[in-house]
Amino acid sequence: MLSFFKDYKWFAIVFSIISIIIMSIFYNILKVEKPLPIYQPAMVNTELVDSTIQHKINYHKIADFSLTNQNGKTITQADYKGKIYVADFFFTTCQTICPTMTGNMATIQDEIINDEDVMLLSYSVTPDIDTVAQLKRYAIEKGVNDKKWNLVTGDKGEIYRLARKSYLAVKDDGMPDDYGMVHTENFMLIDKKSQIRGYYDGTKKEDIKTLLKDIKKLKKEYKE
Repeated sequence: MLSFFKDYKWFAIVFSIISIIIMSIFYNILKVEKPLPIYQPAMVNTELVDSTIQHKINYHKIADFSLTNQNGKTITQADYKGKIYVADFFFTTCQTICPTMTGNMATIQDEIINDEDVMLLSYSVTPDIDTVAQLKRYAIEKGVNDKKWNLVTGDKGEIYRLARKSYLAVKDDGMPDDYGMVHTENFMLIDKKSQIRGYYDGTKKEDIKTLLKDIKKLKKEYKE
């Protein structure tokens, strides 16, 4: 019996080492993070998507736009070229979810303040009320950093189309007047190719933590 074990001693050692290596490889494979999804209109609640694109399953991107920020500067897609950004829809006189959303957006601003790859963008759903002067007052009150975060206003039809056909983020108010919007608590994570990579509840701290983690995960895509 002792002779048997002696004969197979080295085999057992080598087999054990190979087994450990194989298990380690499988562990690392399973441990690899899955990339964030690329959201298409067909993947999103139909209430938030314009009927003309609800069945679109690929190639969806944020459309070009031209709006005005809190400083009276024209903001376009070019200002976000090569950037990751977080977008939302709000209005300055909102007394329900907007204060919480804006506070959480300010938290994100604090976390990404020194990150040149990441910016923020908030669209007003009541541009007739949210003039440049009104946005400026709101920006000062909420601690908006002009270099990181644009609050934008402009043509209501353009903002409506962006909300419903690009960001897939607001509900139509169902009224007969054109471009009526009911904004939601959604924060959208947009990648450097203008694609939607995540939706988050802008009123929940847990979702903000997830969003910040997903920003780091998205940044890794550009390093690989």
